[in-house]
Amino acid sequence: MSNTTTSKLTQIFRAVRLILHIISGLAQSAIYPRLSQPAQKNMSKNWSVGLLSILSIRLRLSGALPDAKDQPVMLVANHVSWLDVYSLITVCPSRFVAKSEIRGWPFLGWLSRNVGTLFIERKKITDIVRINQDISNALTTGDLVAIFPEGTTSDGTTVKKFHASLLQSAVAVEATIYPVAIRYHDTSGELSKAPVYVDVSLLESIGQILQQPWIEVELIFADPVNSSGKNRQELARTTQQIITNTLSPQMSPHKEPEKPSYLPVE
Repeated sequence: MSNTTTSKLTQIFRAVRLILHIISGLAQSAIYPRLSQPAQKNMSKNWSVGLLSILSIRLRLSGALPDAKDQPVMLVANHVSWLDVYSLITVCPSRFVAKSEIRGWPFLGWLSRNVGTLFIERKKITDIVRINQDISNALTTGDLVAIFPEGTTSDGTTVKKFHASLLQSAVAVEATIYPVAIRYHDTSGELSKAPVYVDVSLLESIGQILQQPWIEVELIFADPVNSSGKNRQELARTTQQIITNTLSPQMSPHKEPEKPSYLPVE
């Protein structure tokens, strides 16, 4: 991992730009619900592009993006950082499923609420029925919906067990699923630990990112999976294996049963 860091002055400059950008996002999000769906997607994409630019996040994209004819479409990705959300939005504006605690985050929580994030109460197993209905409704009205079936973030060196709960909505509407593999590299080309969102606060995470000269986020869109005729467990196993194989042929899927941070156990 690269030991190169930016100067304090550069970090301060980026932080000021970030604060102004968040304020701009809050102002935009106030009118977001009143806009047409295409305008909403354009607004969220432009704001996310600006965010990555301020944080010096370079995007590398491979694979084919979802085709309009494939609707309804769900994105299924591994989860490393809160940056995953904005990285995906820059190329494929989507609505995301997130744990309800994010609503309490300073600034970004309010922003997430206003732009249509679908929140799940992770302590209520019964909430899975409601959230699946909300996802199904979003999919059938033309929104792309993105989920992180691991239910929590990893350090980027492994793919944790995919939980099938939220994939029931894809089964219900026969959505086309696009597996997306996400990884981050530092200036030396090694896996970057700076964006990893494990055991740190949001502010600490931002501080780690600001210290880096730049970070590359790689989004790899695998071939789509047709959910027709499959159950949610099959889809979970299939997408987990695809993403694991895409990131590294030697990487083993995480098979230990565990309760994720915001998904109830199936």
